[in-house]
Amino acid sequence: MMCDFSAIRHEGGDVSLDGQVVVQKDTFRYLGSVLQKDGDIDEDVRYRISAGWLKWRQASGILCDKRVPQKLKGKFYRTAIRPAMLYGAECWPTKRRHVQQLSVAEMRMLRWFCGHTRRDRVRNEVIRDRVGVAPIEEKLTQHRLRWFGHVQRRSPEALVRIGVLERVDNVKRGRGRPKLT
Repeated sequence: MMCDFSAIRHEGGDVSLDGQVVVQKDTFRYLGSVLQKDGDIDEDVRYRISAGWLKWRQASGILCDKRVPQKLKGKFYRTAIRPAMLYGAECWPTKRRHVQQLSVAEMRMLRWFCGHTRRDRVRNEVIRDRVGVAPIEEKLTQHRLRWFGHVQRRSPEALVRIGVLERVDNVKRGRGRPKLT
């Protein structure tokens, strides 16, 4: 995969190993995250949601059992399924639609193991209170702030700190409507 964030096309960028041309891809999985050619995170969010559903299917015997208390199901969700959905999310440049996709997947899971459908017209807050689960957007913010704290505590010469904080400090707001990131 060749990242082209500047939208300038470079022709003739074929890579070959031992005389064999390596096919260029638009996405690439690296250390559990899906990287896209354009730098967006759509595929990574989709992959993380599917990883959460995979964990859900593995634990459906517990989560769909009516004899298991809902608080215990919520605790299991918080310790097994949500971390699979938020792996690597500290560094995501999220947009509203990404957070919405994660929220929708989370609420579908919570409704399912509570035994409610959307037709039952039970509010999301009521379901969250029953199982003791905070909204996924709050957890996403907590993960980000925890990671930012780690970066802040690094030495001033650390590359991570220089790369992150320099970009944050030098951002100047442009004219017009703000971007959705």
